[in-house]
Amino acid sequence: MATKTSRSSNQKMTDESSALKELFVDSLKDLYWAEKHLTKALPKMAKKATSEELRSAIEKHLAETENQVIKLEQVFASIDEKAVAKKCEAMEGLVKEAESIMSETENGTMTRDVGIIAAAQKVEHYEIASYGTLRTLADVLGLPEAAELLNQILDEEKNADSLLTQIAEAYVNQSAMREEN
Repeated sequence: MATKTSRSSNQKMTDESSALKELFVDSLKDLYWAEKHLTKALPKMAKKATSEELRSAIEKHLAETENQVIKLEQVFASIDEKAVAKKCEAMEGLVKEAESIMSETENGTMTRDVGIIAAAQKVEHYEIASYGTLRTLADVLGLPEAAELLNQILDEEKNADSLLTQIAEAYVNQSAMREEN
């Protein structure tokens, strides 16, 4: 009897692990699409930025994002999965919001930069949450190579968010306030 219970308990654990890995892979596909979509959106944001510092930060993050796509392909390879993108509704919505902000703010103003920073930070926060979750799941699933690559991307996203905060606090927000007066 104990053997029977043990087997069904092990089978249940395997089924749960399979479901967890399926969720992990599905989330990975979602982020793969998101990063690829972002590589198309970031150049538009950089072009619309008023300040050189913001433009430069966005262009730097574009290069990182292109590299993150490659890292995600490495994650897929490390778990013997084909790199396939699945449409990320969240990223699509965040990019649409950014486009809306840029179209509703005046060209050449720091107010537009405030809006771009706000939109970009929403993207970064979504990515930080997503990569943090995936990194943890990779650890739980015993996927150390995937966990390390995801952690590298997570660190890049945190750094991008921090840089955006520094740019906003250093002068963009105050400059936008002066435009209003």
